[in-house]
Amino acid sequence: MNNHSTQQQCTAGEVADKIAVAETLYRFAAGIDLRDKELLTAALALDSVSDFRLAAAKAGFDYPVLTGRESIVSALLAALDQLDTTHSVSNPRVTIDGDTAKLEAMVEAQHVPRKDHSRHYLMKNRYDVELVRHQGTWVIQRSTVDNVWRTGDVTVMSGV
Repeated sequence: MNNHSTQQQCTAGEVADKIAVAETLYRFAAGIDLRDKELLTAALALDSVSDFRLAAAKAGFDYPVLTGRESIVSALLAALDQLDTTHSVSNPRVTIDGDTAKLEAMVEAQHVPRKDHSRHYLMKNRYDVELVRHQGTWVIQRSTVDNVWRTGDVTVMSGV
């Protein structure tokens, strides 16, 4: 008997929820990359918390914990205003408990100055995300980001 046959099978509804949870992080990343305030806002709970301190510290800069959807959206759009970014989400693992979910994923984030694509700062980050179902849609309640590795010119992150 192989290990696959001993694992519990998911119902179609559970599979749909797992895809919807992962899709929430994809929306969040796309909102950043497209500088799409509506898309970014739609991925976050009203009282969401974004904690990027671990990743920032490893890169050598401070970044505060952000609380509240509007604060998070405003801070992200302002911080990345002079940058072009691409965020690639991979390896999502989702667990669901009723109307709450946890998502672990790897996110590779490339940052380049909008006016000078010859420079870059690339980060591979581990995202631990807590989500809630709000009016039938999964939204991010809390995200904690830790950096696994990084390369390039860190001054790119300051918009220099």
